[in-house]
Amino acid sequence: MKWVILSAALALPAQANEITPDGLDSLPGAQVYFLGEVHDHPDHHLNQARAIRAIQPSAMVFEMLTEAQSAGAPDTWDSAASLSAALAWDGSGWPDFALYYPIFEAAPDAAIYGAAVPRDQARAAFGQPLPDIFMGDATRFGLDQPLAPEDQTARETMQLEAHCNALPAEMLPGMVDIQRLRDAELARVAEQALRDTGGPVVVITGTGHVRRDWGAPAALALAAPDVTSVTLGQYEIAAPEMPLTDLWIVTEAVDRADPCAAFQ
Repeated sequence: MKWVILSAALALPAQANEITPDGLDSLPGAQVYFLGEVHDHPDHHLNQARAIRAIQPSAMVFEMLTEAQSAGAPDTWDSAASLSAALAWDGSGWPDFALYYPIFEAAPDAAIYGAAVPRDQARAAFGQPLPDIFMGDATRFGLDQPLAPEDQTARETMQLEAHCNALPAEMLPGMVDIQRLRDAELARVAEQALRDTGGPVVVITGTGHVRRDWGAPAALALAAPDVTSVTLGQYEIAAPEMPLTDLWIVTEAVDRADPCAAFQ
């Protein structure tokens, strides 16, 4: 049986460095930039906007938008309210659009692409093979192969911890599959945006999706190894001991309610 195993060269960045926001003004050149975030952190979005002003991307890919939502993006807009309405943002479950608006303002002429996995497609991952529900070529993005056993275990443990140790064990494989599906979709749409516009392309997503070892950059590297990319992670309080992105920024945490309260 074949397993999806990334080579050491792909698993970790060759050079991993912590930077300050000033470093966002002079990022290394690349065709695709994966800019991570903690979704409800205002400073993370301001940092992304700063990077985008320097990159001046031809296209921006959003984890927060479906393809149908991005299709409604107007060529121009005059306010956050009008753009939010055109993208049908309200009620989507993501943080207030005001947090994300600086990102759009930073590159108003960039094409907008949605890479969110629709809910019905995500639910299908609990009972159907990933190649049957992925919208692209599953083989190119590694979805036709199971994970190596140690990777499967590590990812299930991460999903359990991320959900406050409240998920039943039988749900964990499906949660891992959904994560793989989302990573592959971000990579697929980023490649499409690069093909359509010539780049550079910026991908806006959670920091968990921009890790080099098994996130969207790894999926893109499998599918299109000649495409160059830079990954930026943003963390609260401290970064992981092992560098998972090319560059990272550490910020203070925002004041938020206990995320585990909903599971109690």
